[in-house]
Amino acid sequence: MSEIESKVVIITGASSGLGEATARRLAASGAKLMLAARREDRLKDLVAAIEKTGGTVAYRVTDVADRAQVQALAEATLETYGRIDVLVNNAALMPLSPLDQIKVDEWDQMIDVNIKGVLYGIAAVLPTMRQQKSGHVINLSSIAGHKVVPGAAVYCATKYAVRAISEGLRLESNGEIRSTIISPGAMATEGLLRQSNREIRSTNISPDAVATELTSTITDGDTTSGVNQFYSLAMDADAIARAIAYAIEQPADVDVNEIMIRPSRQEF
Repeated sequence: MSEIESKVVIITGASSGLGEATARRLAASGAKLMLAARREDRLKDLVAAIEKTGGTVAYRVTDVADRAQVQALAEATLETYGRIDVLVNNAALMPLSPLDQIKVDEWDQMIDVNIKGVLYGIAAVLPTMRQQKSGHVINLSSIAGHKVVPGAAVYCATKYAVRAISEGLRLESNGEIRSTIISPGAMATEGLLRQSNREIRSTNISPDAVATELTSTITDGDTTSGVNQFYSLAMDADAIARAIAYAIEQPADVDVNEIMIRPSRQEF
């Protein structure tokens, strides 16, 4: 039996691209899915397609920038399936532009979705995973979270943040947390706060160019031209879905922490 079979998986940004490809692949492996996105028509179509092939799936319209909606998503998953095994934090925006274009509203959107959305997802599922003594959070970062490129400073910053959050979750879930306590009039003391739950896994996946709708959020004309040229070598979204499935299907004592994926034709 596959390690994926019967696992309850939440996927954000599931209405297209990486989220849709991941939903289709995990459903085919027997996962029980809760799909989340803002576009209900797309979610309904995807649910119908998965159910037609015998998959187990439900959905909830969710804006990951709204903490209450993300919390409601986790609660709906528990009501539907009774547990949460995996969260795939996939929802993201990429409205690239040079900093001197001063597109502050777009910066705010990226911070709200790409960073806060990831944190809200973790906040919504972590108490359940702690109680279960098992769980897996998969965050979608980017090669842009490893390398800053002109015209993408804010987007890169959000994806660097996702990597940091992923690593922090790994450290807090798979080792001892120590705290330095400084009291007035006393020397600093270091003590073991707690032995963390070693059964919660953290995976950070960093794709580069993937054929999705992500580039459609770019409003700067010059940036769009350059990005479209680069994306001519883009990978199919299922390449990332396979990586997500690989991380999930490992035995409970194996934690795949970091996967970087580039098109084979890419030089940098």
